[in-house]
Amino acid sequence: MIRRDALLLGLAAVFAMGTSAWALDRALTPEEQQLIDSIGAHNSTIRSMVGRFLQIDTNGGRTEGTFFLERPNKIAFRYAPPSREEIVSVGNGFYVLNRRDETYYAYPQDTIPLRQFLGDKINLMNANVVNVATSDGYMTVTVIDETVAGTVQVSLVFGTDTLDLVQWSLVEPSGAELTFSLYDVEKDVKIPSTFFSIPANYKAVQRG
Repeated sequence: MIRRDALLLGLAAVFAMGTSAWALDRALTPEEQQLIDSIGAHNSTIRSMVGRFLQIDTNGGRTEGTFFLERPNKIAFRYAPPSREEIVSVGNGFYVLNRRDETYYAYPQDTIPLRQFLGDKINLMNANVVNVATSDGYMTVTVIDETVAGTVQVSLVFGTDTLDLVQWSLVEPSGAELTFSLYDVEKDVKIPSTFFSIPANYKAVQRG
């Protein structure tokens, strides 16, 4: 099962850099604060990324695919065959495309604030952070966000040496857990503009 809605929910919580109240029950150490600032600054300089992702659900189901990111405001997730689905943002909303049926449906822009991560500046300190932990070369930042479907908790994992996002795990409002790992990532590469577009012959349909 692709769980495309779960991916969108996870992206909403992972990258929702809004005005939520700071919720940590302790003060950050100077080292943690500096590392979080460095993570934001580092990722803000990355103008494009391509790579693969692996999604693992609560039952151990595995789904793979390829992602493409270009700042500002463009991202695409292509699920591996036999799926023909993609999730695309073209700067004014998120769309789930079915290339077999040549259809698409839209998510309202304000329910999926991934656009905040796709902007020119990333600031994790603006997220609703509830926990920060560092261990074995990784920093985990756990955030909570209110989405259209309810409260989602996401743990973002960054490499302390590379400062790159390598994984996020989310708990859906239903209690189901999903983990997304990124690998084979290349940065600052040229991505064809067609990767962030909806073909003119595709028909809009209602969300299923």
